[in-house]
Amino acid sequence: MHYIIVSFSHKNTDINTREKLAFNCQTTTEEFLKELVDHKNINEAIALSTCNRVEIILSVSNVIASSEHLFEKLSLHSKLSIEELKGRAEVYEDNGAIHHLFCVCSSLDSLVVGETQISGQLKNAFKFSYERGFCSQKLSRAMHFAFKCAAEIRNSTDISKNPVSVASVAVSKAKDILGNLGGETAIVVGAGEMSILATRHLVSNGCNVLLVNRDLDRAKEIADNKDLRGMVDIEPFSKLKEIINRHKLLFCATGAPHTIITKDMIEKKSFKRYFFDIAMPRDVDNLDDEDVIVFAVDDLEDILNSNLSLREEQAKEAFSIIGRYTIEFYRWLSTLSVDPIIKEMRDQARQCSMKELEKAIYKGHLDEDHREIVKKILHNTFNQFLHEPTKKLKDIQYEPQADMIVEAVKMLFGINKEVKMINKYKCEEHIQRDAQ
Repeated sequence: MHYIIVSFSHKNTDINTREKLAFNCQTTTEEFLKELVDHKNINEAIALSTCNRVEIILSVSNVIASSEHLFEKLSLHSKLSIEELKGRAEVYEDNGAIHHLFCVCSSLDSLVVGETQISGQLKNAFKFSYERGFCSQKLSRAMHFAFKCAAEIRNSTDISKNPVSVASVAVSKAKDILGNLGGETAIVVGAGEMSILATRHLVSNGCNVLLVNRDLDRAKEIADNKDLRGMVDIEPFSKLKEIINRHKLLFCATGAPHTIITKDMIEKKSFKRYFFDIAMPRDVDNLDDEDVIVFAVDDLEDILNSNLSLREEQAKEAFSIIGRYTIEFYRWLSTLSVDPIIKEMRDQARQCSMKELEKAIYKGHLDEDHREIVKKILHNTFNQFLHEPTKKLKDIQYEPQADMIVEAVKMLFGINKEVKMINKYKCEEHIQRDAQ
């Protein structure tokens, strides 16, 4: 079994290409994952798609055949040639794949180092795949170690202190341009996580917000939040064209599969406007208007690089933690085979039986002549006793819950004192079911 990750990110792929690669709806994602795991060499798959990256995470039996199949499917999905995709992609295998996964989950590979959204996005991608049967034990192991690694980095470093996001960087850029946002009115389009973050940052800078969304009830729910109340008004999506021609600032972060602000919506005005498009795919079309300045995600890199330098020392410590967790993960994997555990259980039973047999003979409770027949009875007894536990261990060894059970057995029988995952290695799905 091998791990593979094929990565397209802000580091190696421009925004136009990332748009073509992005997975914008559940149906498309589900169909793509099914086509992957239907291949005989691909066991499990997860697709992560955000404004900054597309990551395909696989557990495979054959690296070369699986990679070729993946690039073929990505080419069909994106309408880009296989050659172009291979030229852009970073491909990670085994240790490199696990190290990269831990970096992504811990936000060290993010455009904004230390941002906190990526861990949640990765959990959602994992949950989506797990619930539909596209990933199971192998990727579950890696994902939960990744979440554990990210948690330690958050708790033991300051890299996520005063967390920064693309939304906060966009607001910071607007503040740099205008000098002060107090008293300004900004339009925020969308009601997802990025839109909410942008709204909060704008309000904290004294800016009034017009929240535009197709679902007005959802917009009202956001506007009624106690820390936003009185600073956020809602407008129907039907008034978007009118509104964008009245104000200087616009922040767009919808989940629309196509642009929602087009050239024909823009009217000539006597003031400059600044549109911040933090969606993927982009919400704002090429407007070709010198009085409307559009910033996409990649255009915010100057502020993001400043953020990176400020966090450089913390990042060094975080990378050290990731290196340790990568080694620990593979060391832990090597302890999970059930056959050595079954052998150890039988050896312990045999040693206890023989010890008691020798004691009985030494004390005169048993004649030496009966040694072999009693030895055979004891052997049959502990074999019969261990038959059901042994059978169940072998039956569940490839199921997601196996690792937690194996760790529990190891602890109960004193096999390998270093227990890694009891009560920690548990799929999100299992946790939710247990809570119900």
